[in-house]
Amino acid sequence: MNPNNYPFWVIVSSMLIVIMFFIARSISTYFKFAYPNAKFQAIGNPFIDEKELNRLLDSKEISSFKDALNTIKDYDIKGEDVGDIQRSLDNNLLQVIQMMKKDSSKKMKNFYNKYLEKMDIYLIKNEVKRKLSDGKTTGKPDSDRAILQKTKELLIKLEYAEKKDIPTILKNYGFEKEITSLVSEEKIDYLKLDNELDKHVINNFKKVKVPHKCEAAKQLFVKTMIDIINIKNVLRARHLDYDKTSCKQLFIGEGKEIAPWKYDQLLEFENVSQIISSIEGTSYYNALKESMEQYNKKKSIQTLENALDSAFLKIIKQIAMQNYITIGPTLRFLVSKEFEIRNLKIIAKGVDENLPSDFIRSLLITEAV
Repeated sequence: MNPNNYPFWVIVSSMLIVIMFFIARSISTYFKFAYPNAKFQAIGNPFIDEKELNRLLDSKEISSFKDALNTIKDYDIKGEDVGDIQRSLDNNLLQVIQMMKKDSSKKMKNFYNKYLEKMDIYLIKNEVKRKLSDGKTTGKPDSDRAILQKTKELLIKLEYAEKKDIPTILKNYGFEKEITSLVSEEKIDYLKLDNELDKHVINNFKKVKVPHKCEAAKQLFVKTMIDIINIKNVLRARHLDYDKTSCKQLFIGEGKEIAPWKYDQLLEFENVSQIISSIEGTSYYNALKESMEQYNKKKSIQTLENALDSAFLKIIKQIAMQNYITIGPTLRFLVSKEFEIRNLKIIAKGVDENLPSDFIRSLLITEAV
């Protein structure tokens, strides 16, 4: 290690190069998110805020709702009836996600695609069920409503396929053996099929690659989403008085705070109130506890599901703050935008049907305090 020797400077230079590589890699990640995050935060998500939503709830008719919304620079909603306006809102969400994909790092492209697949999965569920039930369900596949071209192609293939060809088609489009085996059975377990398709979406999120230093935040987002789905499933199942075996089938995997043993423990309770009491100490307890009075009054599980969605928004906000120089603000804007559009569609429908403002307000998702 003599400074006068050539090998010494080779070693020092090599070490400096390695150190500079890791520093540059970290800084480059921050640079990649600087512009999109600033843009997303500037746009914001006003329609998960109660004050902003109340302004739209004052609309007396659907045209005034549309006009009020279009005064916001990021909205250009078209249509004369509520159906057209809701479709225009769906299109706005798609345009926003495409904008996000364009403005973000190329390494985020697949993440956005998986998010769009999540939004398309209900169309695939409906069409697979329609084909498996030998056409007993009504309606045709709505391939025109598919967001991704891949989904549209799959729906068209399923529409003209024989029942026996469905497993092969799904396999060719990346669906797991658990799903292709289920649709091959003579007697289809539709509850289990729904659950496996949800797992397919979740597993895609788990596996999708994101930029350096973003994986931990992404996994936290995914695990929180798993918790929310698992709790919703067990609450809905108990509310509908499903048997324990059916409830067990609804488990979609281990989340952040609801481990397999905890989920099994939840199944031991006979009513919704006991289930909520048993998750005290988790991030979801307070929101559910505060909604119990409304649930007992209305006997609507939607009240509790909305509370969980509000808690989800709060947790995403926390993830954004913890990862504010990387993927955090991106996740918050994306998730909040989806709930914004949902809120706006609900208000549009409520205003069109002259429903009381208080009733419409009870259906909206706002960010839990």
